[in-house]
Amino acid sequence: MSLARVQTRALSGVGAAAVTVEVDLSNGLPSFTLVGLADTEVKEARERVRAAIQNSGFVFPNNKRITVNLAPADLPKDSGRFDLPIALGILAASDQVSGAALAKYEFAGELSLSGDLRAVRGGLAMCLALQQTSTPVSLVLPPETAQEAAWVPEAVIYAAVHLQDVVARLQDPPIATAGWSRVAAGIPVAIASGLDMTDVKGHAGVRRALEIAAAGGHSVLMVGPPGSGKSMLAERFAALLPNMTHGEALASATIASLVGAFDAECFGQRPTCAPHHTASAAALVGGGAPPQPGEISMAHNGVLFLDEFPEFSRRALEALREPLETGEIRISRARYQAVFPARFQLIAAMNPCPCGYLGHPTIPCTDTLTQVLRYQGKLSGPLLDRIDLHVSVQSVPYQSLLQSAPGEATATVRERVMAAHGRAMQRQQQPNARLTGESLTTHATLDAPGHQFLQAVAARFQWSARRLHRVLRVARTIADLADADAITSAHLSEAVQYQRVLQA
Repeated sequence: MSLARVQTRALSGVGAAAVTVEVDLSNGLPSFTLVGLADTEVKEARERVRAAIQNSGFVFPNNKRITVNLAPADLPKDSGRFDLPIALGILAASDQVSGAALAKYEFAGELSLSGDLRAVRGGLAMCLALQQTSTPVSLVLPPETAQEAAWVPEAVIYAAVHLQDVVARLQDPPIATAGWSRVAAGIPVAIASGLDMTDVKGHAGVRRALEIAAAGGHSVLMVGPPGSGKSMLAERFAALLPNMTHGEALASATIASLVGAFDAECFGQRPTCAPHHTASAAALVGGGAPPQPGEISMAHNGVLFLDEFPEFSRRALEALREPLETGEIRISRARYQAVFPARFQLIAAMNPCPCGYLGHPTIPCTDTLTQVLRYQGKLSGPLLDRIDLHVSVQSVPYQSLLQSAPGEATATVRERVMAAHGRAMQRQQQPNARLTGESLTTHATLDAPGHQFLQAVAARFQWSARRLHRVLRVARTIADLADADAITSAHLSEAVQYQRVLQA
């Protein structure tokens, strides 16, 4: 036969779209043409494939006109994942591989010049996309990528070390080789963080706020002088969070797989991303052509810690507003569009002023009122309005550090967090931070004294409807931590205390 078809997949957002590699051999002036909206690294496959086929002991049809089409033609293709399917298509078109055997598999992998298979990005995304189809085919990947894809339950994954191993398997009858094997499904094991809250002395109010945030999925802004412990507290926050479901773990691992950052040892552990304040808006929310996920998507189902919050560019900070509300980020370019999940918990930390000592009990602030207002003004009102808990973090005196007992252990706090989270999930099937509309009205009802108290506070501070709803969500979480069915004035009073602490 002179025409062969091989199935593979191209990464598109967090998904993996089906791609058919069509290879045609015809008489004419010898050439190797590759079409189908291929990026530069895909076009370079011509030289890799030629060398890999020849160095693996197979015959490359140098005297033929070779045309390779990656369909659909309007879907962008990048990376070296198409090397293996292109090579197999050429071998099938030249009758060195059975075309019928090819139909049982989907292939992806980059080829070295010697024919060895190298890992590619997005193994989990390809496997998840394949499971959603009705066609019962298996996935053939390089060993490293196959181990990653095997975390998907009931997946049929084969690992191949060399092009020769794949060709041997496709013979009739198949030839067994040491380089071809079925990959067993992985067993997800969450690894606990080595950082513990016992290291934190003092800061009872901040610890309480972080416990509330962990139980309800709320975002937090910590404001305090340099060295007061903001970063130390933030680094230990992820260990307080409830266990990830297998679906959440797969979603987070899939995004890490897209950028080549998948680590099997961290499967099931909530991610923590802490970009430097010089990060651009594109690095934070994602971008490029085709679009790639940014730090907020890498923190999906985990924690995004932004230290020196006002030092981030205004454009980067304002880009957080949409994902904080919707849990996703939509990236649109002239030729590319992608939607990435971004359901993260924001933990932000900042100084109250440029010198950092505004309101410090012993160190005087050296900034003018104008400088303080300009510094705090880097954070817009709409952005601050989307952060649930605002907490003041004060320095603990040295003598108090020496005399204080170790703080409450992470495991102890996490038990209370898990219990409160379980109550919320049993009641409404989602964390309190995601309550909106009718569900918020139903599950965060107030009695008459509560309504009067909240109305008086809202009028006093001129709160927006968004801020009122956030106070209700926080109060609902506080009630869950207290194992209370209804929100009382005491719960509301504590929730109100965690509102705007920035003031010049």
